[in-house]
Amino acid sequence: MSDADDPRGQMGQHMAATVPQAAALGFKFVSVGEARGSLEVPWREDLVGDPHTGVIAGGVVTSLLDHTCGLAIASAAASIGGPFGTATLDLRIDYMRPAAPRAGVTAEAHCYKLTRSIAFVRAQAWDADPSDPIATAQAAFVLNRPQP
Repeated sequence: MSDADDPRGQMGQHMAATVPQAAALGFKFVSVGEARGSLEVPWREDLVGDPHTGVIAGGVVTSLLDHTCGLAIASAAASIGGPFGTATLDLRIDYMRPAAPRAGVTAEAHCYKLTRSIAFVRAQAWDADPSDPIATAQAAFVLNRPQP
């Protein structure tokens, strides 16, 4: 089944296109799997942090990682009756290097644990090679489950 036929893929495409911040930053849906998700942000001049470097701003990378974590959580929650609303509790990002000049950035996240009220996620972002990340993230999110 292609992502276009998979409800999780449709959800991922919807998240990238309709969440106002994701849409404004130009996020593109890449893929979704069991408790995993991937989004990308193509390079645009208006997303550059320092015009002398041509590198996408760190805040854009932070937003990309946060949204990609949300996609992984939504995918994980789909198997237990979700999706649920989420709120970021804790998001630690370790920046390892700047992105390459004039390069887009891809992020992938894995929701490795869901409890009754918290989702735990790891993610990384890269420009050309996933084995050479720009940044990694470790995060916890509140799950806003409907009350029975």
